[in-house]
Amino acid sequence: MTYELAKCEKVALAYSGGLDSALCIKLLFDRYGAKEVHAVTVNVGLSEEELEECRAKAELLGVPWYLIDAEQEFADDWIAKAIRANSNYEGYPVSTSMTRQLIAQKVALWAVEHGCDALCEGSTGKGNDQYRMHNVFTMFAPDCTVIVPVRDFDFTRDEEKKLSKEYGIPYREGIGDDRTMWCRSIGSGEVDNLQMRIPQEDYIWYKFPENAPDETTRIEIEFREGLPVKCDDQEGIAAIVHYLNRVGGENAIGKIDMFEDGMMSLKSREAYEAPAATIILKLHQDLEQMCLTKEEVQFKPLVDQKWAYLVYHGAWFHPLKNNLDAFIERSQWAVNGRYVVELYKGNIDIVSRESDSTLFSRDIRSLATKGFDQRDSGPAVKIHGIQYQILAQRGLQ
Repeated sequence: MTYELAKCEKVALAYSGGLDSALCIKLLFDRYGAKEVHAVTVNVGLSEEELEECRAKAELLGVPWYLIDAEQEFADDWIAKAIRANSNYEGYPVSTSMTRQLIAQKVALWAVEHGCDALCEGSTGKGNDQYRMHNVFTMFAPDCTVIVPVRDFDFTRDEEKKLSKEYGIPYREGIGDDRTMWCRSIGSGEVDNLQMRIPQEDYIWYKFPENAPDETTRIEIEFREGLPVKCDDQEGIAAIVHYLNRVGGENAIGKIDMFEDGMMSLKSREAYEAPAATIILKLHQDLEQMCLTKEEVQFKPLVDQKWAYLVYHGAWFHPLKNNLDAFIERSQWAVNGRYVVELYKGNIDIVSRESDSTLFSRDIRSLATKGFDQRDSGPAVKIHGIQYQILAQRGLQ
């Protein structure tokens, strides 16, 4: 089958400075007929070194570079929703799934504002991001052509590297990554050796237990309406997440190595490090157990699971996801509390917890107190047992 390449003139490129997006710049000029390529980087937690690398590489390739800082928005809106929804897709604390859609939205809006006729991104044809980016591009820049060169040319990673060398485009050797403040993906789609342990040097936060401190690290964290508002001397979601990535990672918290069912229903081995997400989600779920009713505790996970599924599958802006957000946010008004936690070689040990809106009543539930007259339970137990009496008359199998 022959695929005809799209034509374009002025392109907004979702640009990370990595192997894929940098190669796209040359391909847009040489293969798609672009007259202008604008490299747009959306910062959702990149380091200063990574941002400087983006700028320098764009300058080397002769295209203008634009930086959109979305780090605070990512923390206060996107991560906040993920925390309240106990975000978890098969063990993965939904992150890149979110950032791809935030990046796509920002780039699409930039493209419309600056009169571009095309949008470009560096996804492969085997992964999930092509769907996420396309969905959002289509929603926010419906008149723009979407160009995905790596997919169009059916490149392998080695072919990309070879072509980059021919073009004189520098790239980092070794396994690739995708870094956000909420979770860092390590070598997505590249970790295909099931007998390989990802080495320590490929992590930036996480330390193997044998490299972690031999004493506990104690932290205190406070939640209000389902969100962390203070952790030790850090305030606000962004500051707390950055802090816990460092402290949690040093204590061997946050390693995730799993099989993941992607959007094409292909299984892949995926590796992540997410120290802050691991700590915050564990405590948030525990706090919900303490502050929500039995019925809410049993029903909300169904909503949370659907939320994670939609976001993973590129539906952040879908009406159903927005509806789920409304339910989840409404459920969080009483999810308030304070925790003291000790971190030690991969363990998150809750030392103490308290809440002004807890539904745990020590005076009523504790066996050390009267609470209520236990004899009042007798008739209720008898009534509850009638169904089993009837079952016995029918006969058991």
